[in-house]
Amino acid sequence: MTIEQNFFNEYRLMYRPFTNQLNVQLEKYQLYSSQWAVLRLLIDKGPHSLVEIANFMFIEKPSVTRLVQKLGELGYVETVAGKDKREKLVQLTAHGETIVQEIQEHLKPFLEKALAGVPTQDIEIATQVLARICANIHQ
Repeated sequence: MTIEQNFFNEYRLMYRPFTNQLNVQLEKYQLYSSQWAVLRLLIDKGPHSLVEIANFMFIEKPSVTRLVQKLGELGYVETVAGKDKREKLVQLTAHGETIVQEIQEHLKPFLEKALAGVPTQDIEIATQVLARICANIHQ
């Protein structure tokens, strides 16, 4: 097996179990990892249009529409008019902001356990490596 094959095999072996366990952690909030990704985008970078969310997540706009509808039903997000009245932006509600902070605290032990024994410097390097791979794939 080449170094490249080994790297992506290890990534694959980590990704699904991580996502499955993350979904277990999010059950309490009636969320899945993809919905959590939308909430994280909104808390980190502010309101976004459906198209911007779709582009950020590399998924189709109809999928984003369903994600946002569910988050709206839970009271976590709302849509508001953008600068152009035709544009609608998705933003967190006050309840959504509170829930995101609560979820972040709830997930902290899970994430710390997942990274147990990994030096901070290695985590920073891995984060940079994964960001570069993502950029390479989407060029």
